[in-house]
Amino acid sequence: MNTYNEFLQEAVTAAQIAGRYQKYRFASVLNVELKGDKDLVTEVDKESERLIVGHLLSCFPDHDIVAEENVYAVKGSRFRWVIDPVDGTTNYAHGFPWFCASIGLEMDGELVAGVIYNPVYDELFTATKGEGAFLNGVRLSVSARSPLKNTLLGTGFPYDCATDPANNFASFMAFQKSARGIRRAGAAALDLAYVAAGRLDGFWELKLKPWDVAAGVLLVREAGGTVTTFDGSPYDIFNGRIVASNGLIHDEMVAKLAEAASGES
Repeated sequence: MNTYNEFLQEAVTAAQIAGRYQKYRFASVLNVELKGDKDLVTEVDKESERLIVGHLLSCFPDHDIVAEENVYAVKGSRFRWVIDPVDGTTNYAHGFPWFCASIGLEMDGELVAGVIYNPVYDELFTATKGEGAFLNGVRLSVSARSPLKNTLLGTGFPYDCATDPANNFASFMAFQKSARGIRRAGAAALDLAYVAAGRLDGFWELKLKPWDVAAGVLLVREAGGTVTTFDGSPYDIFNGRIVASNGLIHDEMVAKLAEAASGES
C-alpha cells in the first residue's frame, strides 16, 4: 500500500479545485500587481493559494505550509506542503496558455508526494516516493535520448536578468550551440514535469524558489531521472540552481554549465 496515497489524493483535489478556477478566469480582466520589476502577482494567484491551502488544512490541520504568496505560521509538523498556486503567472497575466498549480509534500524534510496540474490541457502529473510518476494515471519514464547534441532542453531566466550578471545568458548560449534545441516556456514546474514525461531531455535554471520545484523534482526522480545542483552535488529544494535530466546527459550538462561559468563556452 502506498503510504502517501491519502496525502496525494487530497493534493490532487486541491490542485484541481484551483485549476478549475484558473481556467474559468483565464483571459479575463485581471488585477495585476508587481512584486518586482517583472515579478507579477494577480488575484488569481492569491485566490488559487487560498483554495489550495484551505483544502489541505481542512484535511491536515496540523501540517506546515510554505507557499509563494503568503507566510504561514510554523507548527513544527513532520509534514510540510510546498505550494506554487500558479506557476507561470506572467504567462497567465498575458493570456498565454502555459501555467499550472504545483503542490509538493515533504515529510521530515524529504519529498514524498507531488502534484502538477495543467488545467488548459487537463494534464495531471503525480508522484509519490518509491511508487513512480504518472500522467493522468499512466506511468512516466524519462527519455532515452543522448548525447547532448540529440536532445531538447528547457530553461528559464530570473526576473532580475537585466541587472544581475547571474542571468543564465552564458549557459543558454552554451547549450544553444550544443543541444538540438532549447525551449523557454515560462513555468519551471511544467518543465520538470516534461522531463519526467520524456518530452524534454533536460532542464536547468537558477534562482528558483522551493515552490517552483518541489513537486517537479520528485516527478523527475520517480520517473528515473537525475536531479542535482549545477556542480553535480546533491540537490534540495532550497538550492536555487537546479539541473534535471534523463540521467544519460547529466554529466554533459554539468560540464557545459562549468564551461559557461568559466567563460570557455
